[in-house]
Amino acid sequence: MHFTGTIWRPPYEAASLLLEVTAGCTHHRCKFCTLYEDLPFSFRMSPLEDIEADLLELQTLAHSPLDKLSAALQGTPQREPFSRAFLTGANPFVLQTERLEQIAALIQTYFPGCRSIGCFARITDVALKTDEELARLSRAGYGGVTIGVETGDGPALEFMDKGYAPEDILVQCRRLDRAGIRYHFFYLTGIAGAGAGERSAKASAALFNQLRPERIGSSMLTVYPASRLSEEIRAGRWREAGELEKYAELRTLISCLDIPVTFAALGASNPYLLQGELPQDRGRLLGELDRILETAGEGRLRQYRTALPHL
Repeated sequence: MHFTGTIWRPPYEAASLLLEVTAGCTHHRCKFCTLYEDLPFSFRMSPLEDIEADLLELQTLAHSPLDKLSAALQGTPQREPFSRAFLTGANPFVLQTERLEQIAALIQTYFPGCRSIGCFARITDVALKTDEELARLSRAGYGGVTIGVETGDGPALEFMDKGYAPEDILVQCRRLDRAGIRYHFFYLTGIAGAGAGERSAKASAALFNQLRPERIGSSMLTVYPASRLSEEIRAGRWREAGELEKYAELRTLISCLDIPVTFAALGASNPYLLQGELPQDRGRLLGELDRILETAGEGRLRQYRTALPHL
C-alpha cells in the first residue's frame, strides 16, 4: 500500500477501506496544526496508477484463500466486504471533480459493494466546486465528508489562520445540503483561547443550528512545540484555556445545540470519552460533564494533556 507518513482518520471510519489519494494539506497554515510535519512536502496527489495498485492489493487480500483458512483455523470472523471507502490526506475533496469521479469509478471496479466514499474536506474545497459538480460527486457516492470547521467564532478562525469565516461555513455547507452530500463537523474545544470558550461555543452552536451535520465530533486543543500557536504563546499574544475551562466550553456547546445530531468526543485528545444523540441524550451528557467538572481536577487533566503523545 502506498501510505505516506502518519495516516489520520476519524474514529467512525475505522471499518472503512483506507485509500491514499493525497498526502499533506493544501492550506498548511493553521496555527495549531502539526499533523503533517513529518512530510517532506506540503501537499501531493497520488498517481492513479498507485491508487489502482492499492485497490488491487486490497481486493487480493479480501479474496485470499490463505486469509480465509487462517480465520477458520483461529476461529476469528471472516473479513467483511468493504461497504465504504475513506480517502486519506488532509483534504482530498480539493481534487478536481473529474479526478474524484475517476477515483470513485476505480473503487467501484474493485469493490462493487462499496456504496459510499468519505474524506476530509476544507470549507474552501467546497467553494471551488460548482453546484453541478457537487451534485455529480453526490451521484458518484461521495457523502459523510468530515470538515474540521473547528469553531463558528470569527475572531478565533481569523487568529488561527483557518482561511475562511463563519459566513463561509454557512454558505458552503448549505450548498452541500442542497447537493445531497452528507457531512460531519469537528469542533476544536479551546481554540478561542483563555476566557473565550463560552463565546466560541455559543457562536458555534448558533451556526451549526442553521445546518444539517450528521455528526459533531469534538477534539480538545493540544498545543505542541512545533506549532505556530506555540510561538504565539511564547510571544504573549495568546493564552491557552485551562482544562476545566475547556470542559465548561463543551458543556455550553451541548446545551445550545438545537438540531438532531450525533455528538461524540472519542479521540485521544479527550481525557474522558463522550457520545450520545441530541437532543434525547442531552441530559445524560450534561450530567457526565458536570461530574467531570466537579471531580476531575485541573491538575490531573493538565497532566493528561502534557503527557499526550503527538496526535
